[in-house]
This record gives sequence, C-alpha cells and structure tokens, in this order.
Amino acid sequence: MTETPDTTEATETVDDQTPETLGVADERRRRHEIWVSGTEERMPFAAATNEGAQEMLPRDEDPALAIQRGIAVDDDFLEQPRIVDEERQIINMGPQHPSTHGVLRLQIELEGETVRRVKPIIGYLHTGMEKTAETLTYTQGSTNVTRMDYLSPFFNELAFSLTVEQLLGIDLPERADAIRILMTELNRVASHLLFTATMGMDIGALSMMIYGWREREVVLDFFEKVTGLRMNHNYIRPGGVAADLPDGWQDDVVSLMGVVSAGVDEYEELLNENPIFLDRTLGVGVLTPEECKQFGITGPIARASGIEWDLRKAMPYSGIDKYEFDVPTGQHGDVFDRYIVRVAELRESLKIIEQVLDTMPTGDYRTTDPKVTPPPRKRIDESMEALIHHFKLFTSGIEVPPGTAYQSVEGPRGEIGCHLVSKGGTRPWRMHWRAPSFAAVQALPAMMSDSLIADLIAALASTDPVLGDVDR
Repeated sequence: MTETPDTTEATETVDDQTPETLGVADERRRRHEIWVSGTEERMPFAAATNEGAQEMLPRDEDPALAIQRGIAVDDDFLEQPRIVDEERQIINMGPQHPSTHGVLRLQIELEGETVRRVKPIIGYLHTGMEKTAETLTYTQGSTNVTRMDYLSPFFNELAFSLTVEQLLGIDLPERADAIRILMTELNRVASHLLFTATMGMDIGALSMMIYGWREREVVLDFFEKVTGLRMNHNYIRPGGVAADLPDGWQDDVVSLMGVVSAGVDEYEELLNENPIFLDRTLGVGVLTPEECKQFGITGPIARASGIEWDLRKAMPYSGIDKYEFDVPTGQHGDVFDRYIVRVAELRESLKIIEQVLDTMPTGDYRTTDPKVTPPPRKRIDESMEALIHHFKLFTSGIEVPPGTAYQSVEGPRGEIGCHLVSKGGTRPWRMHWRAPSFAAVQALPAMMSDSLIADLIAALASTDPVLGDVDR
C-alpha cells in the first residue's frame, strides 16, 4: 500500500471537509453521551415516550417487612454464584452465516455477552485467481480479475488494464479515459447502494434491503445496456474499452442520477434520525487513525477515522483530476461515520458523473496502437494482412516487454492494486493483487474486542467486505 501522509492536520480541520450530515451527527453524539443506561430516555426522544425508561428504585421501608411478606429470597440459595474469568466460551460465527457477507468464519471468545477475542478465519472461497493469471494472456486477464471483487468489477478491470498499459508504455484517447471514469464512478454508486442495503438489513432495518437493491437495479440496467452484462463485464481492457457507449446513453445517465439521488434522500430520512439505528452504530466498532495505518486500512473506513487519503486526489489516474469533487471524512471511526462517509461519497460520485456527462470528449474509445488494437472489422474483409493481424492478437495475445509495474485505483472499499511482472511474451510471469477487503478483515479483532456480541454484526457490516476479494 502506498504510504499515507501525516493526517494530524487533516484530523484537526475535518469539520471543514465533512458533509453537513456529519455536523448533525456530532450534535447527536453530544446528546447521547449524557445518557446513562436505565435512568432516562436519550435527550432527543425524551418527549416522545418514557415507556420503559425509569429504573425501579428501592423502597424506603423496613427490610423486616420483606421477610414478613415472604419476598426475601437471599436464603433460597446455598451459595452465591461465582464468576470465573477463565470460564469463557468460544463460538463460531460462519462460515455459512448470512451476516458474514460470504464464507467468512469468525472464532469468537465470549465472556458473558462481551467479546474478548475475535479470530477471522478465511480460505473457504479460495480460487487461486492470481496463479490463474499466469496461464492467461493479457487480453484474457480482464475476464479473470473482474470476478475478484464482484461488487466492483470495473475497478478490478481498470487496475489490471492500467498496469498492462504501464508496461506497454501507451497512452489512451481522452474519450477512453472519460468512459472509464464514468463506468467506475457508476460502479462506486452501485457498490455503496448495496452497502446501505445489506448494512441496514444486518442492523434490523429490513426495508433498507429492498430500497438499496431498488436503486442499484437501475445502475445495473445501464451496465447491461453498455456492456451486455450486469456483473463481471470484461469491458475495461488493456488499450481502452470493449465498445463505445450506446446511442442515448446521456438520457439514461440523467434518468439514473435522478432516481439514485431521490433514493439516497429517502435512505437518510429513514436512518439518520432513527433511534434504533443510532443505538446500533454510534461508538461501535471504533478504529483509530493509528490502527488504520497499522492494518493497511484504506478507503471509506480510513476516511471515517479522519484520514484524508483518496488515490483519486493523491495519485490521479485516467484523468480523474480533471473533475471537481470533495473527499468526505469523519472524526470518530465508528460504524455511524462509515455509513455517513459512504453516503457522502455516493453523492460525490454523482457529481463526477454529471461532469463527465457534460464534458465527454469525442474520438476513439481505444488506442490505435496496432500492437494492442485489432484492425477495424471492415478492414478485415478487405485485407489478408489485417485478417492475420486480428487472428494473432486474439489467439496469441498482446506482446508485453519485460518489466515490473504496479498500479492502484480508489475502489469502493479502498485501494485496489495490481502488481505485474513480465518476462516478455503474451502472459504475465507473476501477478499479485492488493485487496482492500483483506485489510478490513484482518482489522476485525481490533474493531470488535471488548465490545458486546450484539455489536459484532454492525461492526462487520460497516467494513463492507467482499470475500471474493479476500480469497482471490
């Protein structure tokens, strides 16, 4: 992972960079901090009801009356119950549990309802995609990597393609870069929509599962229109993209943005002031900025802890620096801040998509370098040399010179990195993947230790892990 800069200054000035919703959240936190369990309702809801809020207080009367009434039961037990610290229970959550977001097994050591230790156990989904890459040509590589993080396939394809292009030393037309930015930011929107849906369901807001999928379906419909597939597209390839955008794509994007924006407004109305959602998220699963750096945490989880680090700003790629957008950050590094940061990022992605829509350049959607791009279809019917050229590219693959390259992009879950080693030829000698979900899973012990078992699901959901990314 690329070293992150010192975030002391960023943390101190986070209020200037945080969305308006984060300021509202801080006020709710201040009110929640004065609440003591069992004494009174939390301040924002005290006027609504006081049912179940009052603690039963001891009566000011002679203890002898209790004996006379027969309600003194201390002498019913031969000995007082003993609580021994060494007597702890170890249970397994997963690998088949629906709230582990895949085949993740958590070995949990409990003391009563308190989690003392968490051990993540992975490997149940291991597919060996990094080793498989050595047997595939660079042309076939996008088909392989798109299935790793199956909720953000365009980012996997982009990281792989940029790394191959770095080895080839080629530049792309502006339209190809703009199409890549359009599709990846739409993919970020789709991924964050699914996060709000699954996190809401895990915490108990079952309606969110329906609402989040509802808006995501609109985005996937556009993906299907452009690429022919709803997932695992193999659309972003070395040298550009597989095909140009279809006719009428601008109207589709405008309609999509309106539907998603209205849906996100509804999510915030449903969750942001919901007392149950606040109880389940505020102060839960906290990660400090130092812990994020130690575990290699990037993306929304790190930004929720106050680390202002976004590869789109720090190390721009594909012309992303041409577009204006903000980097939302939090202060507390808890489940609620991770939710708020992702919702704010969703809106920032819509802002980028709107700029791409207004400034989409004309020209080719892939490079014209004959080493990478086959001749036009019409030319194949006219020239034997063009037919041979086309045949060689799609049977043998792209010839890549020897070298080593690494390229990272800012995915929905953090830094996605591709490291390729070429010894020449049409296949990579080695490929290694930098997966953000892997870092998130290894940080679960720090996030969950000494918390309540009821908070474990919320903390896990807030990391938004994809086990295909972990067990690649």
